[in-house]
Amino acid sequence: MELLLDLLCLCLLCLTGKILCDENEQKYIIVKEGTDVVLPCSLSTKEDIESKVFDWRKVAQKDDGLKEVFMYEKGFHYNNGRPGQSEEFKGRVSHFEDELKHGNASIIIRNTKEADSGDYTCHFPRLHQMFHLKLVVVAPEPDINIIDATDDGVLLQCEVRGAAPKPRVEWQDRDGNKLPAEDPQVSERGDRYHITLQTTVTKTSCCRCVVTQEETNRRTHAEIYVAIIVKMSIWTKILGAVLGILAFVLGVAVAAFLLRRMYIKNK
Repeated sequence: MELLLDLLCLCLLCLTGKILCDENEQKYIIVKEGTDVVLPCSLSTKEDIESKVFDWRKVAQKDDGLKEVFMYEKGFHYNNGRPGQSEEFKGRVSHFEDELKHGNASIIIRNTKEADSGDYTCHFPRLHQMFHLKLVVVAPEPDINIIDATDDGVLLQCEVRGAAPKPRVEWQDRDGNKLPAEDPQVSERGDRYHITLQTTVTKTSCCRCVVTQEETNRRTHAEIYVAIIVKMSIWTKILGAVLGILAFVLGVAVAAFLLRRMYIKNK
């Protein structure tokens, strides 16, 4: 049964984020913004912690103080009336109640934001144990689509969905130079932004849509290779047809001349 529960937890983690370890064996988890993530914390003894205390905190960054993420004490926690939770985590964090009897104090943070990135601690004060991990929430990757292809070029569209805070979106060439684009279309849904940006490419090149979060200076991008096929004009087509006819007539004339010479010689 315990093995099954461990596998269940592992599956949850695999579905919600990528878990890695640095050279100091500190866990860090990478997830895309807007997804849910499980922060793991379990006692190696697997003892029942239903009557224990554990406290999840986000470690201070710059001028921020400690953030109270989730605190549990003998069944009393932030989701059933306990005060003190930091405002940014209210309504977004919960634990696995059925797992407490197996020493599992893991929590799940829903609808992650880039601001959730940072160092977290899971502390058992009465057991004198503390666990550390780092959460990295990355901005969503943009989607690129070809909207239209005409004699004037190829119309590309970049879409960014559910970004928060509002990012800067721009088209760039392979060398990082900004490409001319239409005014972005921006719609706001709650505290998240949906942005659409279009550009027209007139020559064969590799283009990228770059999304930058100004507050954290984090950047993601998607690339597309555009091959421009130049269409022939009507006059080019006519000239090609005329040249083709002339080549055919000339070939027929040469063949007739050679056949006549052979006929005369044999005669």
